[in-house]
Order: sequence, then structure tokens, then C-alpha cells
Amino acid sequence: MKKMSWWHLATLLFVFLNFTACSQDEEPEVPVVEEPGEIEFNEVNDFVWRGLNHWYFWQNSLPALADSKLNDLNAYHTFLNNYSTPEQLFNALVDRGVDDFSWYIPDVAEQLKQFAGTNKSYGIRLGSGLFQDGAGVYIHIAYTVPNSPAAQQGLERGDVIYKVDGEVMNTENYQIINNLFSKDNITLGVGRYANGVFTPTKEVNITRIEYSATPNQYHTVLNRGNKKIGYFVYTGFKYPYHQQLNDVFTEFKAQGINELVLDLRYNGGGTVITSALLASMIDGSRPAESSSSIFADLRYNTKRNDAEGSVYPFFNVVYLYNETGNYTGTTPMSRLTGLTKLYVLTSPSTASASEMIINGLRPYMEVITIGGTTVGKNEGSITVVDSPPSYSDPSSRKTTHTVGMQPIVFQIFNADGDADYGDGFVPLIALDEMDYAKNIKAFGDPTEPFLAAALNLIEGGTSAKTQKFDEGSVRRIGNPIKQPWWEQEMYLLPSGQDFKR
Repeated sequence: MKKMSWWHLATLLFVFLNFTACSQDEEPEVPVVEEPGEIEFNEVNDFVWRGLNHWYFWQNSLPALADSKLNDLNAYHTFLNNYSTPEQLFNALVDRGVDDFSWYIPDVAEQLKQFAGTNKSYGIRLGSGLFQDGAGVYIHIAYTVPNSPAAQQGLERGDVIYKVDGEVMNTENYQIINNLFSKDNITLGVGRYANGVFTPTKEVNITRIEYSATPNQYHTVLNRGNKKIGYFVYTGFKYPYHQQLNDVFTEFKAQGINELVLDLRYNGGGTVITSALLASMIDGSRPAESSSSIFADLRYNTKRNDAEGSVYPFFNVVYLYNETGNYTGTTPMSRLTGLTKLYVLTSPSTASASEMIINGLRPYMEVITIGGTTVGKNEGSITVVDSPPSYSDPSSRKTTHTVGMQPIVFQIFNADGDADYGDGFVPLIALDEMDYAKNIKAFGDPTEPFLAAALNLIEGGTSAKTQKFDEGSVRRIGNPIKQPWWEQEMYLLPSGQDFKR
């Protein structure tokens, strides 16, 4: 395969992208724009327009992003000046009729830390939604991140939040659950259900901090007759954790697993290279870096379709990166062999790079989904910034603003040329976590309904041997939880160095 590198747009636009066939010294031709004499030049709005004109997946169908805008520079700058903020311009240029996922970035440095798994958080992942039981409103904790403030306070999967900052949640005030995402300190009242009855257990005061959150939430090996079943709860495709990801599969391989259940219920996506590496660990029978075994094919807009090198193969080595996305080396990959089926636990939160695993492996093995219909995000993005600093010299930035963008720039296809999952993957066995909201089991518990359904299929069953919790029904209350944009994302590495040749 050819040496991989990335395009960049001369001086004005630097894009965190990879996998094109040109050398790093080559640049696409960019019109040189001189500032008109009478009209004020809006540098940041100019960056927004040019970035979307160059990369946006739907650029060719949007008159506002047509190349002809540059034919009359005074008219072009008048157009830019019609928008009082760059965010307003960005929102006017993206096509919300087809695009739910592009977003504006006010602070690129903060965004890149969040992509790497470092953010300011309590370390609590909430369950599938708020529910009403009698007069009260509740939500369960799906998991707490290891070593997070919440985990250090003893909170864990299955705990149920009923009180926030001294207020017991009810149908009038349940929006206070969003204090988890807006405040630096919070007091939570939590309890547990037993036999359908909720009992408060404790109140905890937590301060959120900035920390690195591992996506490798839980893994174990279950022995069921002649089956050795690996079970892995993976919560995000985060590039600084490739070594830890490989360590999980090293353990699976050492224990000789012959079945795998991949729990992606709480995984909204992440980096494309991480998805490709995980797929390579799961299907070790694929030849490495071969044109005969394609995991994913990224297809860009008509202006970028001349770029080669957007095909992701299967790999034999793990590419390692630091938190800024810079390549630091490789390590041998632990690849499983002999798997003919993959069982994936899904939910309406399963998106992007998680769906890429399902789609990318289907040409090679049977992929069985259990749970909820996935989001249906078959596109991906890049981080676009204006004249960024070099990683070795942060003071080299040529502009003073912090603005960036995360536009959709590609659609992703598997080896069969299939990208037809815009409505999500419908599960073979449909399960809703809300049906078990009063009886959340620990990860790895064989009676946990989603895992139990997978185990039943592995052991020769034809359907899920699970029953909905029948000791009093609960009622879902909308979805008022304000999740950040990047919770359901698929993107390329910030350094443009997905892998080396």
C-alpha cells in the first residue's frame, strides 16, 4: 500500500486529516484572495467559509458554499459580514436537512482534550433515561468511570439517583439532573431497588475534576460448557488507550476464548483508526494491510474524491499515540482467530465508530446485534482549525482566535460497498434497558438481560430467555438530558497520523 499522509490548505486552513496519496510537501492549489479595499475583512468568518468549502461532504449541493463565491471578492466579504459571529455563519452554511452531526468548536484545545478522553467530569454515565415510579422520578447509573470522583465516592452501576442538590426529583423539576453537566460540585441522593421497592441509601457530595477516562470499562471470560466467552464493555474509541485495548485481547487470547460478546450499549464512537484496530483484534484471520481485506473505505466530497489512501485495512500491529494524537510507535497486536460470529450489545446510544465495527466486519463474519436500534451515523468528521501551532511549538500559532469546526467530511463503506445503515442497525433480539430499570445487574452477571440473551444464542437458543421486570411498571420521561455533541462521533486523529508506512 502507498505511503499515507494528509492534505492541508496553504497558510489559511490546516486540517487534521489523514490518508491521502500526496506527499506532505504537496498542497492543493488554493485561490489567493487579496483583501478588498473598501470592505472589512472578517478573518474568522473567512476561515469558516473556506474550511467548509474545502471539506464539507455536501459542499457541491450548497449554493452558499459554491467556488463561484470567490469570483467577486467584495460581494464575498459582504456576505461574510452579514453574520455577526462565526458560529452563526457556520450554522447557516451546514445543511441541517441531511446533517445532524457537524458542529462548531469555540475552543479547539478543549475539544481535542475531550476527544482524547480527558475532560472535566464526575465520571457518571447515566442510564437510558429518566423514569417515573409513583410520584418520584429516577434515573439509574449505567456505570462510573474507574478512578473518577463518582467511583471514589462508591457510586456504581445499578445505583439510582432520586435527589439532586437537595431536591427530590419529580415530574415538575426533573431537569435538575442536568446539573451533572453544568456544575462543578453536586450533591446526589442515591438508592437501590429491591423486589420492586426503592430505598434511599446515601447522599454524596462530589466535585468534578479533569481526568483521563479509560474506555475499557470491564472485561471477563465466562466459561459455559465447552465455550469460553469473552465479554468486553467498551465505552469509546479513544486513541490514547490502544495499548490497554490490546492488553484486553492479549488476555482473551491467552485464555483461549472461542466466542466474543462486545458490549457497545454506551459507546457513541470515536476515532476511525481505533475502530480499525479493534476490528483487526476481533478478526485475526484477515491478511494484514492487504487490498484483499478492506475494513473501511472513506469517501469524501466531489472536490476531495481525487484523494487516494482513504481505505483502512486490517492490521497486525497496534499504532500508539499520545494525548495530542501524535504517533509514538507500534506494538505487536493480539489478534483472535477462529471466531465466526460476533455478538454486539447495542442501544439507541450506539453510534458512529461502534456502527463501523458492525458494518465493517459483516463481510467477513456473522455480526449479531442484541438490544436497541443504533443511531445510524454512517458519516465521519475531521477537526478543522485555522493556522494551528506545531505540536513542538505551541507559540507558533499564526492567528489568535481559538475557533474550530467539526464538519462531516466523509461517508464510510465496508468491503462490499455497503453504507446503507442511515436508519441504524435493527437488532436480531430487541431489548430495552428501561424494561429493567428497577433491576439493573452488574456487568458480567450472566443473568443481566442483554448478556443473558447473547449467552442463550451462543448455547444454541433461538431467542432471548429474559423477562421484563414485572413488579410494577415504570414510565419513561422524555429525554431532557443534554449530552455534548461528541458523545456520538466518528472522526480522524487530530495529528493526521493514523498510521505510518
